Amino acid sequence: MTTISIQSGPVAEVAADAIVVGVYADGEGLALSPGAAAVDAALGGTLAATLATLGASGASEETTRVATAGALAAPLVVAVGLGEAGDGEVVGAGGLEDLRKAVGAAVRSLAGKATVAVAVGAAGVEVLAATAEGAAFGAYGYDGLKTGDAAARKAPVAEIVLLAETAPDAEAQAAAQRAQVLGEAVNATRDLINTPPSHLFPQAFAEAATAAVEAAGVGSLSLEILDDAQLREGGYGGLTGVGQGSTRGPRLVKVVYTHPEATRTLAFVGKGITFDTGGISLKPSGSMETMKSDMSGAAAVLHAALAVARLGLPVNVTAWAALAENMPGGNAIRPSDVLTMFGGKTVEVLNTDAEGRLVLADAIVAASLEEPDAIVDVATLTGAQVLALGHRTAAVMSNDEEFRVQVESAAERAGEDFWPMPLPAHLRKTMDTQVADIANMGDRMGGMLVAGLFLQEFVGENGAGRIPWAHLDIAGPSFNEAGPYGYTPKGGVGFALRTLVQLADDAASGLL
Repeated sequence: MTTISIQSGPVAEVAADAIVVGVYADGEGLALSPGAAAVDAALGGTLAATLATLGASGASEETTRVATAGALAAPLVVAVGLGEAGDGEVVGAGGLEDLRKAVGAAVRSLAGKATVAVAVGAAGVEVLAATAEGAAFGAYGYDGLKTGDAAARKAPVAEIVLLAETAPDAEAQAAAQRAQVLGEAVNATRDLINTPPSHLFPQAFAEAATAAVEAAGVGSLSLEILDDAQLREGGYGGLTGVGQGSTRGPRLVKVVYTHPEATRTLAFVGKGITFDTGGISLKPSGSMETMKSDMSGAAAVLHAALAVARLGLPVNVTAWAALAENMPGGNAIRPSDVLTMFGGKTVEVLNTDAEGRLVLADAIVAASLEEPDAIVDVATLTGAQVLALGHRTAAVMSNDEEFRVQVESAAERAGEDFWPMPLPAHLRKTMDTQVADIANMGDRMGGMLVAGLFLQEFVGENGAGRIPWAHLDIAGPSFNEAGPYGYTPKGGVGFALRTLVQLADDAASGLL
């Protein structure tokens, strides 16, 4: 676990393995960020010239190392590029998210160091918060099941010290604490995503959720787990249908956080396919290689709810993790089978590889019965999302335009990239079938939108009418198959968690 603290006082005396400072490309060379002034002074005012000599350009996320030669207690200064200088903006033209990425890149590059200080200077609380978040997200590593010398694999930075010009006030301390909670939640989500399917199957995920709830130490948290027998008895046809081809049965995990001052209730629903072979509609082998990540949505909603609880936000949040392993066993569902979902709606299964929407539908119905003020589902749902938006931008669809805009706003402030997509009514007709209420497949063109329309069919009502609902398809940005960048590691990303926490914060603040 990485700890975050704020410290003021002489920079030259800071006991750290490295100090991170920011530099800009200002059109005429390098410009130091305001937070770097004290470090530059301790080095005799030569830092910019030294960095230029070493070839630093100030480009976003570029890191350059300078030995301090005893001028500071810290032996190393790491300058990270912030891109083009902004018009008087401390964070540069790229804004707070580019600052997060730059600090994350610097901290990630310092894996193996125990303590890293980041020079913030006299920046406001928003800059301090973004700096702390970037550092927390960048301090991540996953060893998995490797054996041998752990030290040689360079553990992530264990302690982040934010260097401020003045002693931190309560607002600054709260921002640092929030960043640490977010960092721990994102990194716990990444751990679940990166765990191999031999070790993370529905029951194992449920056990991990139980341990995480206990570790959170929040009295207003409760947990309920339905096993495969209970799901069958309860009529959860989507979960039991998808899970019946596996020897390891499905689970539905429900985590509830309540606050005595809450006036709003949110439901977060996550797709939790712990491994997806495609079932009888078998995927090509190459398409299965990253399918341990098909439970990214469930991991995100679980740890988002726990983060909200740890932050003590005055909002009620229920997280639903719909867990199954999609295997082509002898008892697996077949194309043309009909499932009776939780709530009674029937679905003709035309493609067993369109399984995520089946488990989500059960959980959305269950969430709707509690009549929350809004529902957000998070899912690695369609390859069509990746084709449309690539690997770094997720899609958001909704049955309520105002709520969709609110989700987009939360995502933007959290630093996650979502793009709005429509739910065209004419595509709903392509899921009509002679033998059931709806099919799980429709027009192949627009497959991301068809999936959203399918899920919309299962959203219920509360006292005010149809429950506002948003569907987040995170198939692209949930798992990074390329090299690390910014604060993003290779492998599990933990995408959407920050948006969910920000949305809960907005609800607690009366913005929803």
